[in-house]
Amino acid sequence: MRKHWVVTASAVALLAGCNVQDQSAQNSATSNAQAVQQASWDGKTADQLRQAIANRAAHGLDGKDFPIAGDDDQALTQAALAYAGALASGATDPTKLYDVYTVPRPKPDLKQGLQSALAAGDVGKWLDSLAPQDANYRRLSQAYVELRKQPAQAKPAVPETGDLIKPGASDPRLPVIANQLAVLDYLDPAAAKGNGYTPAMVAAVKKMQADYGMEPDGVIGVEALAILNMSDDVRARAIAVNMERLRWLERTPPTTRIDVNVAAARLSYWRDGKLVDSRRVVVGEPDTETPQLGSPMFRLVANPTWTVPRSIQEKEIAKKGPGYLKANNMVWKDGWIVQEPGPKNSLGLVKFDMQNDHAIYLHDTPAKPLFAMVQRARSHGCVRVEDALGFAAMLAEQEGVLDEWNKARATGKETFVKLPRQIPVRLLYQTVLFDDSGAPIVRNDPYGWNDRVSEALGFKGPASMRVKTGAADVGP
Repeated sequence: MRKHWVVTASAVALLAGCNVQDQSAQNSATSNAQAVQQASWDGKTADQLRQAIANRAAHGLDGKDFPIAGDDDQALTQAALAYAGALASGATDPTKLYDVYTVPRPKPDLKQGLQSALAAGDVGKWLDSLAPQDANYRRLSQAYVELRKQPAQAKPAVPETGDLIKPGASDPRLPVIANQLAVLDYLDPAAAKGNGYTPAMVAAVKKMQADYGMEPDGVIGVEALAILNMSDDVRARAIAVNMERLRWLERTPPTTRIDVNVAAARLSYWRDGKLVDSRRVVVGEPDTETPQLGSPMFRLVANPTWTVPRSIQEKEIAKKGPGYLKANNMVWKDGWIVQEPGPKNSLGLVKFDMQNDHAIYLHDTPAKPLFAMVQRARSHGCVRVEDALGFAAMLAEQEGVLDEWNKARATGKETFVKLPRQIPVRLLYQTVLFDDSGAPIVRNDPYGWNDRVSEALGFKGPASMRVKTGAADVGP
């Protein structure tokens, strides 16, 4: 006897309770619901499921198994729901992979979706619809499939002798390096000749270094060689990991929102579905990572004070004398060190308050030179925003509180300006970006977070490249 998932009556009840639908519409809805309830597997839909699972490499899921333990309805249904869940919200659970993960996730009704797909006789189409449908996901999928076609790389393409190669130098490795740069589309193949480090090659290396989040100095050392020697397997695993991270995200995020890519230290501001602003940020250093949060911004704080957290107070300020406190406009209040408002305040002149349990927020900073650095993982976990005052003014104007904001700033004292509506903020982590042509580039993985996702997806070997970022300063 075939078993069927029971569909809820909510869709029918919604129409029946309105008392404004004609009887034919109600009868049609009831008939459709009954048809879905009675849907079951047949040879065609079973083949569609098997074909979809066989093609799972298109989603970077070939490291995971989705076995079908039999030919009966229950076995097919279990396999279908497992694979559908992987496509719809990820094959892994970020809340188990990370200490903190609160970014909103998809919550589709997969049982109802499967029943509808069975009723329509097209399980394959339904499964295809569950993964992200945007262009970036498709680019990642295409790149992953192409990389998987490449033969395994037996040894590093460029020998790592430990010697730096500086512009103008000669080195027997340069022909191989030039060839690798050409393979990565940074150098015209015609220029890949000779043992000299030519200006054309220097320009190519600088572009590569910038793309991968390194200091673009043109010097070929350990970090540049790590990029040139990155195997196709490592690239493929990194791409698979980033596809998984996209599957963790809700498919229709708020049209007005702020996204921060922590891995790239970059903020993107979306308003009414359009990208209206992008700017650099400084994020947590590897020992004090900025967590992956979904947290609404609810107010602007003009001329903020900063209550120094115990951890920073004990590790970095406790041994400093009263002269340090005075020079940095800090005072003791109720057993805490508090930095008064002013240009030396570690929060700068504006704080963007967010609602979360981790004391993470966006803010200004007096340490402006940090924004000019390529590696910007240098804070204690909060996010410092480039030209934060300009960003605050933009938000205040668009939210209709600019006059109130300007008055608050003019007081010189800590003053709160509540936003008329909360603005969702997502702190994300994506290590694959796209160049001007739309091709994916595997970037620096500053926290080394790729590998745990890769392992959970069933892959063996590294899926990341880490670049040393340097120490944080005292600020949050």
